[in-house]
Amino acid sequence: MQVRLWVDPVCPFCWMTSRWLVRVAALRDLRIELLPISLMVKNASTPENPYPEAMVAGHGLLRVMEAVRAAGHADRLGDLYTEYGRRLHVRGEGRVDAAAALVAVGLDPALAAAADDDARDAAIAAAMAEGLALVGDDVGTPIIAVEHPRRPGVEVGLFGPVITELPDAEASLRLWDGFLAMVATDGFFELKRTRTSAPARLDESDL
Repeated sequence: MQVRLWVDPVCPFCWMTSRWLVRVAALRDLRIELLPISLMVKNASTPENPYPEAMVAGHGLLRVMEAVRAAGHADRLGDLYTEYGRRLHVRGEGRVDAAAALVAVGLDPALAAAADDDARDAAIAAAMAEGLALVGDDVGTPIIAVEHPRRPGVEVGLFGPVITELPDAEASLRLWDGFLAMVATDGFFELKRTRTSAPARLDESDL
């Protein structure tokens, strides 16, 4: 099954959901395509309330991912996103050295220059528009889309799931089956409860 996942590298909730989806992919033969959704672009900025530095940095990392895609290495985006997450969410580094992350996954470090180049912003905006067309504007990250289980050729998506802990293999599959049931249910829009904790810190074995 083809799955499209919209991510912003700096979002810890998105990171946890991505690790869950990677775990499911190994058990259900999912093919995950990563797409950008920039929290910097999504969240309004004013002179009185400028973009947080982390969101600006995340947007730069998305530009690098789009440069990697344009260079013909879309199949390596999962590795690069994982490396970003390893540095940000596992090791707790405050800022990702994009060139070092590229080198770590065997890609050209020169692509890191894209972080400061707005030439990739059109591709980011187009991908965001696709994701938001499926789920509406009143969401953040992550967004997941799949082909409708009963309507071939029709793509459906949902914001989330938002999780703070990585489920084990059995629980991950139950959650995936629940996601598929919800995304395929006409008229379904929302399930929610107030978050009471931040995402747990994963370790290298969870990647």
